[in-house]
Amino acid sequence: MQWTDQIRNVKISLVITAVLIAGASLFVSHSLIKDLQAEEHRKMGIWAEAMRTIIRADENTDLSLTLKVLDSNHTIPVIVLDNNGNVLETRNLKVRNSTESDSIASVLQEAREMEAAGNTMKIYLGEDTSEASSDYIVIDYGESIMLQRLAGYPFVQLGIVALFIVVAIIALMSSKRAEQNKVWVGLSRETAHQLGTPVSSLMAWSAILRENHPDDELIPEMENDIKRLELIAERFSKIGSKPEPKETCLNELLETTVLYMRRRASERIEVLCELPSQQVMTNLCASLFQWVIENLCKNAIDAMPAQGGKIVVTLPEPQHEKIVIYVRDTGKGINRKDFKNVFKPGFTTKKRGWGLGLSLAKRIVEEYHHGKIFVKESVPDQGTTFCIELPNDLQA
Repeated sequence: MQWTDQIRNVKISLVITAVLIAGASLFVSHSLIKDLQAEEHRKMGIWAEAMRTIIRADENTDLSLTLKVLDSNHTIPVIVLDNNGNVLETRNLKVRNSTESDSIASVLQEAREMEAAGNTMKIYLGEDTSEASSDYIVIDYGESIMLQRLAGYPFVQLGIVALFIVVAIIALMSSKRAEQNKVWVGLSRETAHQLGTPVSSLMAWSAILRENHPDDELIPEMENDIKRLELIAERFSKIGSKPEPKETCLNELLETTVLYMRRRASERIEVLCELPSQQVMTNLCASLFQWVIENLCKNAIDAMPAQGGKIVVTLPEPQHEKIVIYVRDTGKGINRKDFKNVFKPGFTTKKRGWGLGLSLAKRIVEEYHHGKIFVKESVPDQGTTFCIELPNDLQA
């Protein structure tokens, strides 16, 4: 749980950082946009006065400076209308209509949109600038290309920040997972190595005891436990390396596993196996897959109430493309929010436990056998059903 909590805290920190960066970016961009809008409004005021000057000019008026002001606008779209709403001039507009009437209608539509946005000026042409004067022009203007780009920049920046956060989280999870895998592989192989010597000694002592006490009924049981230790050592040695799958009868494997768990479960716990009439054959690494079933049954035993319960391992008739195995129990159940967490390394609901069993089971099923394992259903205080799906490799 500690490692899971650390990763969760790092994710929360990254998200908070992203929100702060996004908030600061939006604030700065909003301030810049407001300043640029005010600057463009001031420029349009000067441009409007230049238009007023050129309309009122006579043959003696020097228009060189006025024309420079008018020609200096290369970015702000402008539409000039007379007092009857007719288009007098346009600048920096992209009109793509084929006919003149359609073009005028398009320009007038843009003018209405500019006025609706509040980007409009009424310039009176006479000396009388009161509302009573009917001689005026209307100048509608839009946002410049620079202002439009600046308005869209925060969203681009937010996308980049979000992408950075996603990549950082993925990199963090991948590096942590790789580090965990190395630790598990090293620990597993070292465990197999350490088990090798005492198992060999126990095998020798067992042979000596059998020679000296051939009729002792405990010696066969001891030899069974030694074989079990050999199997455990074999499983640990295969973690981290790609095992070679062999054609295996699932009926026999499940029946053997259930028999083993039944002998080691409490008398109050019933361990059953439901198998189809026909044999189900598939390619498996039998020792590792048996470990998965044992792990699910052991977890189910640990989850049983004091009065006991039932565990049922079911192998339905195989489907065309996949083989399904169910492991049901009548234990304390799992909260829905933990359906995926139970497979995470370090997650456990037990007071004593490392939280690695289901994580290793998931790895064995998905990486070594290209299948799926998941919690199909669970009800608190009623029980849990795990589902394993395997590809039907031997389907004709």
